[in-house]
Amino acid sequence: MSTAVIFANGAFQSPRLGRPWFPDGAVLIVADGGAKHCLEFGWTPDILVGDFDSLPPETVEDLASRGVEVIRHPTDKDATDLELAIQLAISRGIEDLLILGAVGDRWDQSLANFLLLDRYAQTTASIRLVDGPQEAFLIRAGEERMVEGHPGDVVSLIPLLRDVSGISTQNLAYPLSDGRLNFGSTRGVSNVLLSETGSVALQDGVLVCVVIHTTEVQS
Repeated sequence: MSTAVIFANGAFQSPRLGRPWFPDGAVLIVADGGAKHCLEFGWTPDILVGDFDSLPPETVEDLASRGVEVIRHPTDKDATDLELAIQLAISRGIEDLLILGAVGDRWDQSLANFLLLDRYAQTTASIRLVDGPQEAFLIRAGEERMVEGHPGDVVSLIPLLRDVSGISTQNLAYPLSDGRLNFGSTRGVSNVLLSETGSVALQDGVLVCVVIHTTEVQS
C-alpha cells in the first residue's frame, strides 16, 4: 500500500524512538511551513504544496532547485494547506496517510485537523495524526481496528459527532462487549493496553482512537 508522510505547520514533536513511523518508499509531502520541520531532519521533500505565506521565498526557490515539485495555491482559498496536501495525496492514489505537526497552539487549527480524519476517511484506506508519542485515527461502523503498542500504553475511545454503539474491545484493561459510548461523555478516556496488540470493533457510529505510547522502544 502506497504511503505519504505529510508535514503540517503545527507544533512538532519527533515520533518516539524506534517507532516505524516513516515507511520505506513513502512520499514526503510538506504543507507550506511544514517544510521547516522536514528540513530540520535533513530530509528533502518530494512535494511542497500551499500558498507559501509561512515560508521565505528563498526556501521555496531552494527546494525547487533541488527538484522538489512545487504546487502553489492562491492565498485566498477554501482549504488549509494541510487539507490541500491531503487532497493531493488522495488524488494521486496514495492510500496510507501519516500526518505530522497537525496539532499545536491554535485550537481552531487543531480541532479542524482532527475533523479532517472524518472528512477523508472514506476516500483513503488509512489516515493517522502523529505527535510525539501520541497518535489518533478513526474507527468507523463495521470496522475492527488493531491497536499496537506496549502494555501500559493509554488508549482513549471518543465518540465523534453522535453516540456510538456495538463497541467490543480486546486486550484493554476496561473491556467493552457490545458496549455504548455517548457523545460528549468521557467514559472512554484513559483505558490501558494490556499487551502489544489490542483491537476495537464497533457496529454503529464513529470513534476517534487516541493512543499514547508510554513506553520507549529500543532501536
